[in-house]
Amino acid sequence: MYLVLSGLIVGIGATALMDIFAVFQKKVFSVTPPNWCSVGRWIGYLPRGQFSHQSIAKTPSIKGECTIGWIAHYLIGIIFGTTLFLLMGAEWARQPTLFPALTFGLITVFFPFFIMQPSLGLGIAASKTPKPNQARLRSLLNHFVFGVGLYVFALILAKIIESINYLN
Repeated sequence: MYLVLSGLIVGIGATALMDIFAVFQKKVFSVTPPNWCSVGRWIGYLPRGQFSHQSIAKTPSIKGECTIGWIAHYLIGIIFGTTLFLLMGAEWARQPTLFPALTFGLITVFFPFFIMQPSLGLGIAASKTPKPNQARLRSLLNHFVFGVGLYVFALILAKIIESINYLN
């Protein structure tokens, strides 16, 4: 249970760091952040039996798609964070190291490349976008930041728990 709760906390933190990084990129470099509303639209069409779209932008919107997309974004971060903790175990949770978190963060880029982007009509690894290499690089950078977040928040959580144990 400890690993699952740790994964939940760290997954939320890492996802939030990725979102803060997206805001930074938008303000400093005018980079358009990920559109979680389109993910919500995609999820909204799943119960209707539609898994993929020619173009999610041309698919009619659904009520609450932005809320659905943002919730899904954080749930995915929680799932990834929990998976990392379950894979690495209690010893890593007590003394997190950077390499596994960064590696895992970069591995998670396979989900947008091979599931989300093709399902949204963007092609495998954004191949149908106007600038596929730029889109790929942005995805890799975002998931790198997610990996950094996994490490930073795992380290913070480990220090908090160590301090609590020390006080007891």
